[in-house]
Amino acid sequence: MLDKLRQWDYDTLIYLNNLSGNELNSFWSTTTTITTWIPLFVFLILLFLWKRGPSKGLAMIFTIIGMLLVVLLLTKVTKEGVARIRPNNDETINTMIRVLKNPVDFSFFSGHAAASFSIAMLVYLFLRKKTAWTGLLFVWAIVFTISRIFVGVHYPIDIIIGALVGSLIAILFYKLHNRFIKPYLG
Repeated sequence: MLDKLRQWDYDTLIYLNNLSGNELNSFWSTTTTITTWIPLFVFLILLFLWKRGPSKGLAMIFTIIGMLLVVLLLTKVTKEGVARIRPNNDETINTMIRVLKNPVDFSFFSGHAAASFSIAMLVYLFLRKKTAWTGLLFVWAIVFTISRIFVGVHYPIDIIIGALVGSLIAILFYKLHNRFIKPYLG
């Protein structure tokens, strides 16, 4: 069973990575870079302050920051514990895919997927009643996440698990915020 899953992971990565032509290389390289999304993050901060007011907005922003710290720590610990080699560093597959980035740390699970889905989920949960289009943040999370396949640094399972972990942590932080912070905000 594990061998079949591993083979599916390899085959799917090769297929998806090769779907995108070289003309999109700079798009995927730009999309996968966190600094590209700074304007989105600034917009979200301003949206929280506008839609929720200074005290509630800041409390939600600090909840998101706390959640991100947990997500990043869990990602790092898991990557070190599992020690799965990234496709760009795996000699059995890296000649069959386009490699646009060359990180040297481990692959499982994707920090990009965990972080982006945790942000998208928590922002959605916080603002869904105030701003109807917050669900569109999941489009950003998906594009940001799949860019990791197109630059050759993650397998599909890394991304699926990362997105699932990020979403679950966001739900947990939403519940913790509502239980321990929201009652004190008035």
